[in-house]
Amino acid sequence: MKVLFYDCFSGISGDMNLGAMIDLGIEVDYLKNELNKLKLSGWELVTEKDQRHGITGTKVTVRLVDHHHGHGHHHHHHHDEHGHRHYADIENIINQSELPENVKDLSMKIFRKVAEAEAKVHGISIDKVHFHEVGAIDSIIDIVGAAICYHALGVEGVHISEVELGSGFVKCDHGTLPVPAPATAEIIKGIPVRKSNINFEATTPTGAAIISVLGTNFSPDYSMIIEKTGYGIGQKDHADLPNVLRVLIGEAEVAESAGHDALLISCNIDDMNPEFCDYISENLFKAGASDVYISDIIMKKGRPGIVINVICEKELAETVKKILFTESTTLGIRSFTFRKDTLSREFAIINTEFGDVKFKRSFYKGKEVSCKPEYEDCKKIATEKGLPVKDVYNRLITLMAINK
Repeated sequence: MKVLFYDCFSGISGDMNLGAMIDLGIEVDYLKNELNKLKLSGWELVTEKDQRHGITGTKVTVRLVDHHHGHGHHHHHHHDEHGHRHYADIENIINQSELPENVKDLSMKIFRKVAEAEAKVHGISIDKVHFHEVGAIDSIIDIVGAAICYHALGVEGVHISEVELGSGFVKCDHGTLPVPAPATAEIIKGIPVRKSNINFEATTPTGAAIISVLGTNFSPDYSMIIEKTGYGIGQKDHADLPNVLRVLIGEAEVAESAGHDALLISCNIDDMNPEFCDYISENLFKAGASDVYISDIIMKKGRPGIVINVICEKELAETVKKILFTESTTLGIRSFTFRKDTLSREFAIINTEFGDVKFKRSFYKGKEVSCKPEYEDCKKIATEKGLPVKDVYNRLITLMAINK
């Protein structure tokens, strides 16, 4: 299956990640066109080739453009008036955009990761966090751009190396803070790191959140056939270490039915308006749940009720519990650890009579057992062609069967 390997020997930031993605082959015009769907004005994406210690890569800078002063007036954006946004503001910007739903969902998962870290560090609720870092336009572009590139590459797994954090101190709105910044230290928990004697912030909160959400395996070891390497050039130029993010893309062998331990979190409810279920499920998926399903049950005294079941990774346990306790009427929650086995999968773009369509292929012991078109592509075709979505889906399935 196709995988990315993030070699974070010099850390990671949002702009370094975008540089590496473009260096891997993401078209700049495509990325700009997708980012323009955010309907944010006053910025431009500047890309250029640059070098660190003889390594050539792509450097990305997000610049603010002050239209009131003409086309020639630019300045770098860090923590100005655009930075005073809250989590709900970010959510509105993304949800009201014309971006695909999968890009919206992934972007919000990354933003939520930073928001939860900032909230914990400052001892406040997530709704009260001032996004002095993430609310800035450059960070919106970095994070949404990361989601766009991830889905454009169509990878099935993301492996992350040991992550360099840097050392020294960094200045921000809260004053001078030690490296890693407290939010970064919170986000990076559970990921192998190192702290070398390089006197700058190698990994930013934005960079940490990107790999924390995208990562499916965290280890310095990897086994893959490398197809291409991309280098994202950072803003620093250190004498002892090239400020570069290296990302490799290639094919990796995956053990069939690769399994791991996951959580099943459940609760019984018999006194809630069932219309709330949709909203609760939506929030659980946004928080990162793998699956949410609801079953009908009969409770004591013959009362009809439901069971909300949530499958998630262990690190999401507290987030899932908080949503269930605050959004539903349940008084108690059960948690079970279980073994989760999955088939190896890959995505393929296949040319059909409807144009290019993304298919998900599943394999058991190296043999393809399923090949299905992605629903979002089917829905888009049905809307454009004025056809029933079931007819589009069935036609694509038939075409794949004929061409086998």
